[in-house]
Amino acid sequence: MDKAVRDKYTVVIGLEIHAQLNTNSKAFSSDSNQYGSTPNSNVSPISLGHPGTLPRLNEKSIEFGIKLGIACNSDITEYNEFSRKNYFYADLPKGYQITQFDTPICTGGHVPIRLSNGETKNIGLTRIHIEEDSGKSIHDIDPFNSLVDLNRAGVPLLEIVTEPEIASEEEAYEYLSEVRKLVRYLDICDGNMEEGSMRCDANISVMLNGAKEFGEKVEVKNMNSIRNVKRAISFEINRQIELCEKNVEILSETRGFDAPNGSTIQMRGKEGVNDYRFFPEPDLLPYVVTEAKIETIKAEMPMLPNELLAVYTNKYGLSEYDALNIIEIKEIGTYYNQIVSLTSNYKGAANWIMGTIKSHLNKFGITIAEFSVTPQHIAEILLLIDTHKISNSSASKKLFPALLKSPEKTATQLAESLDLIQNSDSDDLAGVIDEIFTKFPGETGRIKGGEMKLIGFFMGQIMKASGGKADPKMTNKLLMQKIKS
Repeated sequence: MDKAVRDKYTVVIGLEIHAQLNTNSKAFSSDSNQYGSTPNSNVSPISLGHPGTLPRLNEKSIEFGIKLGIACNSDITEYNEFSRKNYFYADLPKGYQITQFDTPICTGGHVPIRLSNGETKNIGLTRIHIEEDSGKSIHDIDPFNSLVDLNRAGVPLLEIVTEPEIASEEEAYEYLSEVRKLVRYLDICDGNMEEGSMRCDANISVMLNGAKEFGEKVEVKNMNSIRNVKRAISFEINRQIELCEKNVEILSETRGFDAPNGSTIQMRGKEGVNDYRFFPEPDLLPYVVTEAKIETIKAEMPMLPNELLAVYTNKYGLSEYDALNIIEIKEIGTYYNQIVSLTSNYKGAANWIMGTIKSHLNKFGITIAEFSVTPQHIAEILLLIDTHKISNSSASKKLFPALLKSPEKTATQLAESLDLIQNSDSDDLAGVIDEIFTKFPGETGRIKGGEMKLIGFFMGQIMKASGGKADPKMTNKLLMQKIKS
């Protein structure tokens, strides 16, 4: 789309994220909450909606909701009630969903995102509420029938609803990335959109710049990655602007995203609140969140990404770029934290993670959890480098591969067995330099006369004479002293 046309319009986006919670059991029953089980094996009369069965609240879902609310600076609701949201899908056994309507566990709050210009923008939250998931309809296995797997029916969710404050597909991408990072650091959801454990619906409208009323809202569903959310929003913005330019009415509807074509397609008319006929859930007692419970959860909160960013940049002296890359994946951040608890070479630890370690993980397609070299190994390597016992090159090219093969050994043991320990004894090195000066009198005279380009020649001869074990920094220092003497 022509930039001039797009710039005539203000884009208004609100996102609804559904995060499946990492609980052992479902939201209102003892059924297993395990992904990947045989279809329809994690079910019971309660999750199947049999008459006469009664739900029972999984208190862990309340605790997870409070955790996220604290992280987002939200207000925590004291008196929590549940409601029935009525709608009829093939994969919703009861014909209604237990959710929070009037009393969401959290209200208000915000999630900060970083804009492309370096500024920070707070995306306001309307609410965070607890509800149960529906089952899963499968349309691509049987060519004639839709199949239903009810393992997911009753799985606990947190629905995170933003204010209509997101102004572009880029901001939506950043917001989703931050929320995924947040739920992973809190260990309440694995954030895996490809497996459906974090899903996103986008509400999008456009209006002419300066207009006082929002345009007609369209909801887009069925996006299975953060990148596809960005693609879907981008397409929908352009589609709506093109309709506005032609004076064609935009319908309030629910659309799906066709990832191969990069386009949105009509699914159904948009439901309103009245369509769901909310009413109080008669089988669940209200849940009261006490101040003591909030304080207990606060005391157990881990350091979150923004807190770690401040520590990494202010205390450890890392660049924002390095810090953000380490923080991006929780397990990488944890690995780094373990290294710097054993060494004060914070920048060296970051360099090893960003360079040698990540290259190895990417090359073999493994996670840090599958990585055999421990933080203790890396801290020991840094100590060997900092004390000039081995060079950085020997550490990455020889010692690191050896540790991958023999992780049961220490870095020092392997460095010694590989004969990598450098000679830092000044007397020994001075003797070697004297021998080289004697061996090459012509070059010695020239370098003492100011022909400093011969430094490389002498360093090479010294390294050769020492079997490559001369400490380069110490050697260079002594060589300069000998030249000037």
